[in-house]
Amino acid sequence: MHQDYIYAIPMVDLIAALPLLIWLYMLVGRGDFWRASRLTLAAQDPPEAAARVAVVVPARNEAEGIGRCVTSLLAQQADNLRIFVVDDGSTDGTADIARASAVEAGRTADVTIIPGRQLPDGWTGKLWAVQQGIEAAREFAPEFILLTDADIVHASGSMSRLIGLARARGYDLTSLMVRLSCESGAERFLIPSFVFFFFMLYPPRWIASSQARTAGAAGGCMLVRGEVLERLGGVSQIRNDIIDDCALARLVKRSGGKVWLGLADETFSLRPYPSIGDVVDMIARSAFSQLRHSALLLLATLAGLGFIFLLPIALLFTGRLALAILGASAWLLMSALYLPTVRYYRRSVLWAFTLPFAAGVYMAATVVSAVRYWFGRGGQWKGRAQDVAP
Repeated sequence: MHQDYIYAIPMVDLIAALPLLIWLYMLVGRGDFWRASRLTLAAQDPPEAAARVAVVVPARNEAEGIGRCVTSLLAQQADNLRIFVVDDGSTDGTADIARASAVEAGRTADVTIIPGRQLPDGWTGKLWAVQQGIEAAREFAPEFILLTDADIVHASGSMSRLIGLARARGYDLTSLMVRLSCESGAERFLIPSFVFFFFMLYPPRWIASSQARTAGAAGGCMLVRGEVLERLGGVSQIRNDIIDDCALARLVKRSGGKVWLGLADETFSLRPYPSIGDVVDMIARSAFSQLRHSALLLLATLAGLGFIFLLPIALLFTGRLALAILGASAWLLMSALYLPTVRYYRRSVLWAFTLPFAAGVYMAATVVSAVRYWFGRGGQWKGRAQDVAP
């Protein structure tokens, strides 16, 4: 009788119920990724200042942010701090601004400007700059190396807290997803969802677990033990990875290291995304690389995202009450899971209901990423195409 009842349920009803079931799984079965906003740095172990730290800053035409970045780094608490800015062929005075910031702080001896060497085959521009910085820092023999983007302003005490966390819990790589700009309409619509999707792919609890294979990091702010980078040969093993932060995290974890990823309290990025097109460009830079340049994975991803995020909205317009209830329930549940990220960015609760529409934009950006790759324009950054079809 029970089996007959199941068979009597129309297939369309079973399919309509699946998005809700998937979001129930997201609620209880994916490492509480949606609660990642609780993993702020201030909630971790007490800070420690006693450390020898080298900071590597790859910079290519970063005049707008490099000054504030260097100033914020020089204000960090550390017994012995040395900053290595690798000027990757800048034409906007990036190196001069970084040097001037050191002069203004009275710390010229602590800031080294390295003119970047010619980009060799097989390297992405950023990783080649990072490698040069790591090599220059070798004589300094740092206990930790902080890899940071040139547009990041580091909150006072954030470095010492990362050091305290790494020492207290034995982490070899600790990284922060910094606060991205969230002021324009496009940013309010798409930036919180970017963080939400990132943690959905890389649940921080799974990253920190030695029992899980998941490894991830946020490249804007990564603190790595110097001995670990030395053993790995710097970043040479991942020299052509577009998603270099997660590639480094995988490398560290596979070598037996421990990794942690959390959210910044006040450390933030200066890079603006004033329009939806700017956000699309940011996503398209690496989306198809994430799919291993597979057309099959691209189609599967688009179908999956459409099923999970867009089908619940479509069900509201089927004219059937049961299907509309299933769609509304799935939409409400995904919005509830998204809400902590929206609140982390100090935005209205109403933005939580825009997640399905943001997912639609991300689907389009993924298609753009694939097309650019096929036409030799993938991985665009600072005038370089770094991810192109062979």
